[in-house]
Amino acid sequence: MAEFTMELNDDQKEVRDWIHGFAADVIRPAAAEWDEREETPWPVIQQAAKVGIYSLDFYAQQYFDPTGLGIPMAMEELFWGDAGIALSIVGTGLAAVGVLANGTEEQIGTWIPQMYGDANDVKVAAFCSSEPDAGSDVASMRTRAVYDEAKDEWVLNGQKAWATNGGIANVHVIVASVDPELGSRGQAAFVVGPDTPGLEMGTKVKKHGLRASHTADVFLDDCRIPGANLLGGKEKLDEKLARAREGTKARGQAAMSTFEVSRPTVGAQALGIARAAYEFALDYAKEREQFGRKIIENQAIAFTLADMKMEIDAARLLVHRAAWMGKTGKDFSDEDHLWVESLGVNIAAGGVKNVTSSTGYLVGKTSDQIVQQMVNYYNRQGWSS
Repeated sequence: MAEFTMELNDDQKEVRDWIHGFAADVIRPAAAEWDEREETPWPVIQQAAKVGIYSLDFYAQQYFDPTGLGIPMAMEELFWGDAGIALSIVGTGLAAVGVLANGTEEQIGTWIPQMYGDANDVKVAAFCSSEPDAGSDVASMRTRAVYDEAKDEWVLNGQKAWATNGGIANVHVIVASVDPELGSRGQAAFVVGPDTPGLEMGTKVKKHGLRASHTADVFLDDCRIPGANLLGGKEKLDEKLARAREGTKARGQAAMSTFEVSRPTVGAQALGIARAAYEFALDYAKEREQFGRKIIENQAIAFTLADMKMEIDAARLLVHRAAWMGKTGKDFSDEDHLWVESLGVNIAAGGVKNVTSSTGYLVGKTSDQIVQQMVNYYNRQGWSS
């Protein structure tokens, strides 16, 4: 078991600096354009694929880092660049985690390569769990999966909401209810492959931030998929349902097992945005002059910036601790990622706007863009309300 340490080793520092360079040289210059266009930045994703950032191999290398810090470190740097473009690059990862967490080795080998494509023909994937009336309350899920034994097919019907890459994905991972009476314990995850009849994109969601990342509803209308597309296989599902009916303690649930694994990752994403907000505010305070001096010389501004820096450093400690705990098999509290996401909103909406003051709306796209992006991370993976 790896000992907990906050000191990155030489290999980790090299990877961090490499990703930071890509974020600074490729993501940031493209950020404003793709935010305005509200479109998936396919050319940027392709560049990420060519250098090796958008690939299963890259995420596997970071995931298997024994310290657990590989993924959070990468997320912080990418989202420091721009959260919308970064989410378009890493959004496929949630679907991949869904397959890794629930699928067989054969399913993993079949579907994950199709999620990413290659550098010449990049693809994306979507993880579809939330519904209009079932966000955090996954037990209320209405999407149904019915097994057609005669044809060895599953028939999916329902609506998914707020799906990253929903409708444009090459591969969709759908969480559906097999036995509604069992609530969340009666659910399973299914893979819908490319060009499957019965799956259609609904309304593309217009968002205040993260606008370079595609978000849309997904409709399933008698969508038939092969029996083999049930993640984990039918025998495993039947055993799970039998245990649930007997009242045996559950081992895991399709949607929540995916979300739990990814929570420190989301905290790291919020951390990257918060760091970008702080650096923007710091640079502005060093340049802006009022009453014959730089505004950073004003005590109130300096204290605000100091608080921002202190809270970001504390947040990084919390995210890294949660990632290490998850990697070493220890339980970590949801409070870790929830606190970091709340912190990010406070830094972006409070700190940046306090420093830039009324001119914050006039200094260009960056200030408002950071605030809008960070608000999307408040309660991103759900609370109980």
